Amino acid sequence: MNRFSLNFLGVFFLLISILSFINIIYSYYFNLYLNIDSYLYTLFFSLILGVVFLITKKNEIKITNYEKILVMIIGYITIPMIISIPFYLSINNISLLDSYFESVSGFTSTGFTIFENIKHIDKSLILWRSASQWIGGIFFLFSIVLLIDIFDNSLKKSLTNFISFNTSEILKQSIKILILYTSLTFFLFIILNLIDLRVFDALNLSMTIISSGGFLPSNDIEAILNSNFKQIIFSILMLISFFSLFLFYNLIFIKNKSLNFFTEDFYLFIYLIFVIFIFFTFFNYDNNFSAIFFSIISSVSNIGFSLNNTPSNLHFIFLILVIIGGSFFSTSSGVRFLKIYSLIKFSVNEILSYSKPKHVYTNKFIFSGSNIDQSDISKYFLSILVFILSLFIISLLLTLSNVNFEDSFKLGILTLMNTVNSSMYSIGDINFANLTIQNKFILIVFMIIGRVELITLLIIGKKFLFKN
Repeated sequence: MNRFSLNFLGVFFLLISILSFINIIYSYYFNLYLNIDSYLYTLFFSLILGVVFLITKKNEIKITNYEKILVMIIGYITIPMIISIPFYLSINNISLLDSYFESVSGFTSTGFTIFENIKHIDKSLILWRSASQWIGGIFFLFSIVLLIDIFDNSLKKSLTNFISFNTSEILKQSIKILILYTSLTFFLFIILNLIDLRVFDALNLSMTIISSGGFLPSNDIEAILNSNFKQIIFSILMLISFFSLFLFYNLIFIKNKSLNFFTEDFYLFIYLIFVIFIFFTFFNYDNNFSAIFFSIISSVSNIGFSLNNTPSNLHFIFLILVIIGGSFFSTSSGVRFLKIYSLIKFSVNEILSYSKPKHVYTNKFIFSGSNIDQSDISKYFLSILVFILSLFIISLLLTLSNVNFEDSFKLGILTLMNTVNSSMYSIGDINFANLTIQNKFILIVFMIIGRVELITLLIIGKKFLFKN
């Protein structure tokens, strides 16, 4: 790997060492000595790797798109190895595979867990689970900046006016992301404290929300959100991982921003209002506002938490919301609403151009005036095609491994969309600890595939299948 790739990974190993140090301080402060050695080992290994990767001298060669994708995939494989150390060395007697499964699930912000009872886990380990999501969210956002040139021009304009990202611009945007990400986490922590959540729960949930993760600090979300008011406020806070991370930044500095910077967030707002209107007009049978609203926001933000009184007959619709997902530049997953909108608009215009050839149909985003590039349309279509193919493969593999087809299909969607399983999707009772070794490996691979933007898989495939 070149110097930039090593530095990129080195930064995250140093972040892990910082989080390990925080867990050590937390354990000493609250006299939680049972797992403290595991954090010391993690601090030691991550600090050494981070320093070595940052000081290693390599020839400066322009990094290719293929190398950028490769370093991102290497990160998703290797960083969870370090994160898994406290799980493996804990007093809970977790196997090496289960430890890696838990760390990959956290780092990819999925939320599948091998722990049956969270109350039996040491609090420092619960905090470590949440921290794994938090650092995974940063890694995902950094990866988007790293690969911004290969995604699409339309969404790139919501981040920068630069034609291409060089190393200095990547560094600048990454520092901005780290500041915004940390500030929003602190904001979430303050608000959750203000609505009378325990400090420990507020800290864990703030890291979960900002990363679109699925780990809880207790067995039941309703044990924490024990009133309609708390549920509604928590729902609103989950929207932070639905809209773009840069939304608040762009709103503050609106004088220097064009409408292009707000295009995706504007469409997401309209989409959200439409979904809420449809649900409360046609599906609000029990007039349970807080439960329906909570489920909608939890699904569109790809977090996946559900309340006990969530309507059980709407699980398929909630899965559709999970597939659509949130903003391109947020920690949520999904195919992305703007991609689907662009494909529909382009397809309708193509059909109309044949039925009324004398009319001119332009592919533009309403209110922004920017065009939808033909190359972007091709990427959107291929992304959806890869998603369908990946869903077929994971569903088939799980079905062949003695998981019934319905559960395989639902679990495949949630895995690729990095969304935690819950009763909202009628699949909340899966015991991941009891899954076969084969099924755990399948879920690990596809959790990583889901977090890697699907268009990158085509670039990897092209590299190996075609010479030119």
